[in-house]
Amino acid sequence: MTLQSIPMMMTWSRVILIPVFLICYYAPIEDARFWAGLAFMIASITDWFDGYLARKLNVSSKLGAFLDPVADKLIVAAAVVVVAVEYQNLWVSLSAIVIMMREISISALREWMAENNARDVVAVSGLGKVKTASQLAALTWLLYGGELWGVNWGALGFPMLYFAAILTVVTWVQYAKAAYPVLLETVSEQKN
Repeated sequence: MTLQSIPMMMTWSRVILIPVFLICYYAPIEDARFWAGLAFMIASITDWFDGYLARKLNVSSKLGAFLDPVADKLIVAAAVVVVAVEYQNLWVSLSAIVIMMREISISALREWMAENNARDVVAVSGLGKVKTASQLAALTWLLYGGELWGVNWGALGFPMLYFAAILTVVTWVQYAKAAYPVLLETVSEQKN
């Protein structure tokens, strides 16, 4: 293992941690949800550091740039499904659906924009990073769902998830508005 391979290993670790947090979550062991939440939190932390390290070490690659968002979407999708099934609440389910719809549609939009040499138009925004942080925190807290250090993390997870869902819609609209001129230009080029 070299220093240059660490960012790619961190990206792959997010994919590997999906079955780990799922097995922990459903395991018939004491503190199963704590271990599931911890595994998800570790995966979430790697999301913040792999891209940073790749840029810092100057080892960014096309494969890494492709895999990073895929790993992000996979782990969020798994957690959102588990949380929606566990809590079976209208607002949790609605938030989960909104999050999944946005993640899939923005991924597709970014791919399409990249094919049209306009990927920078839908680059991750500051608000997008806040959305991701609040989403990952909410999912971690809801997966754990218990009390630690006198704080009921499960209870905090609900408003944080709703906040993340609101930011999800806001950033969805922002990215769509930013991409709209490129979409119009492409459509008019195809007509000519």
